[in-house]
Amino acid sequence: MIRLAVRVRCEQAELVLAELLELAPAGVEEVHLAEGTVEFALYGAPGELPGLPHLNAVVGHALVEVSTSEIPDDWQDRWKRFHRPVLIGAPRRRDGGETGVPALHVRPPWEAPSAHRREAVREVVIDPGQAFGTGGHASTRLCLELLLELATHEPPAGPLLDVGTGSGVLAIAAARLGFDPVLGLDHERESVHAARENAAVNGVRMAVRRFDLRAQALPSMDGVETPEGPMVVLANLLRPLLLELAGSMRCAPAHLIAGGLLCEEVEEVSRAFAERLHLRERQRRTSGEWAAVWLTAS
Repeated sequence: MIRLAVRVRCEQAELVLAELLELAPAGVEEVHLAEGTVEFALYGAPGELPGLPHLNAVVGHALVEVSTSEIPDDWQDRWKRFHRPVLIGAPRRRDGGETGVPALHVRPPWEAPSAHRREAVREVVIDPGQAFGTGGHASTRLCLELLLELATHEPPAGPLLDVGTGSGVLAIAAARLGFDPVLGLDHERESVHAARENAAVNGVRMAVRRFDLRAQALPSMDGVETPEGPMVVLANLLRPLLLELAGSMRCAPAHLIAGGLLCEEVEEVSRAFAERLHLRERQRRTSGEWAAVWLTAS
């Protein structure tokens, strides 16, 4: 098995990740190294990925370091150890009391359910081998945290749209919390297939459609026009696609949770939604260089 690794400075990681996901829509491994460097890795059989010498290259304006290496035959077992369960704790009231909103335990199918007994936990089972988005990435965790915060302020009910659903993790979590109907959209066929399979494994009712944000208007679902409110929109996308979404939505949703942002990009994206749809920032979460924001119409 070949492992192709691309290293880049954190401030240029978004540009490189966008290019890699065009080549590998099923997702890439992301490892944060010392001194502000991120390594993205792709895996493939000999012949699927090139065996390259150690070299430097340019992606857009980003200087990257590229290398390939052969990995042992037990790489699948080591890959499984890389994908660990993630527990998104339930929000607490200011006095420390419970809000009634459960925690979320996002795990691959080979891991056991949460043994956490101090509060209610909803299981979300995601196969990380099928599409991008397992709960392990900071941007996904931040969106899940904000989704739980939203559920403490508004009853988790009514329509929800997940733009760029990937593996379906955000949409499935929303359905597990009580949102209905739920529609996931993604440009990649692999993601549509993976999200449908993951929804079936989790026993949730969720529609998934192939969709090109740059070329199509947001669709309707079960008679509910997705751009109309009251509705929740989740969008764990890169900055260019979030700006595209801000410009293409016909009406403001009641709530929008946007992730996939570097910390320095939040102001620009929030401003785009404010100017076009009059959404205001309700809450912001950060983790390292990544950020997510909860915008609301009220």
